[in-house]
Amino acid sequence: MGLGALAAGFWLQGLMPSTSPVNGALLEAMLQTPPPMGRAAADSREDLRGVQAQRSRPRGAGYGLVEPERGTPLQLDIRVAVARDASSLQVGSTGPWWLRRPDGAVVGQGGPQQGLQLRSGQLPAPDLTLETTAESAVSLDGRRYRGRLRLLQQPQGLLAVNHLPLEDYVASVVGAEMPSSWNREALKAQAVAARSYALAHMARPASRHWHLGSTTRWQAYRGLESATARTQAATLETIGLILSYQGGIVESLYASTTALTLEAHGHLGASMSQHGAQELASRGLQYSQILARYYPGAALARLRSGGR
Repeated sequence: MGLGALAAGFWLQGLMPSTSPVNGALLEAMLQTPPPMGRAAADSREDLRGVQAQRSRPRGAGYGLVEPERGTPLQLDIRVAVARDASSLQVGSTGPWWLRRPDGAVVGQGGPQQGLQLRSGQLPAPDLTLETTAESAVSLDGRRYRGRLRLLQQPQGLLAVNHLPLEDYVASVVGAEMPSSWNREALKAQAVAARSYALAHMARPASRHWHLGSTTRWQAYRGLESATARTQAATLETIGLILSYQGGIVESLYASTTALTLEAHGHLGASMSQHGAQELASRGLQYSQILARYYPGAALARLRSGGR
């Protein structure tokens, strides 16, 4: 289980969650209800344009955060660096695949049994995209991913970026960060924390090409390998929900145990213990109560498209 928050970011100060400075419609929508007290673009923050959020207020002490009503399902892609500075990459798909230049021209194609070895300095173009059909998955060095792979020649080697829907990403992170056999409410708390953390990094991306990485330096992401029926259900049941504070996105820090949260994040403030979440869930607490316990002062906000 990763320390999914060791990256520099929008730190939590004391017990008061700090937030990411998001501009545009998202921030305006999140301010509609006052918070409680206590493809590659030149700038990847463009992915957040037009997204709105509906905020909730928490109930009294001891209760969980109120879940806002669902709106129009959110269609938002995240960009995850799944390989960096690589000397070579083995790519392919579980179905038919096409390797395209930015202008759409196909420079390679094949089927599920036809992988392709790419070597640094020998790409047919410095910027390529590996695509497949909607029902298939792309693969990189034997690991399967939803969405598509962008492959870039960088000075230090090859960069591979997985472009995929945010909710598919969250389902994978939940299974990579927490055993999928754990209590359903613990998985749901993890889904909200992972989504909030991801959105914070979409607001302040690590690079113009990718929002965050796939290791525990950020939060663990293993593609389809860690996405199970139970993690997908936890993601669907919390779809679009993030933690927010004073109109911004909480970078929801978490770690495996309370000891680790204190060691890694004690000087930063609020942080969720994953084993603690499992223990609370086994006692009958709902995910919203677990989140209220670990992120005091925060509220739940629901991301929605176009304000509908």
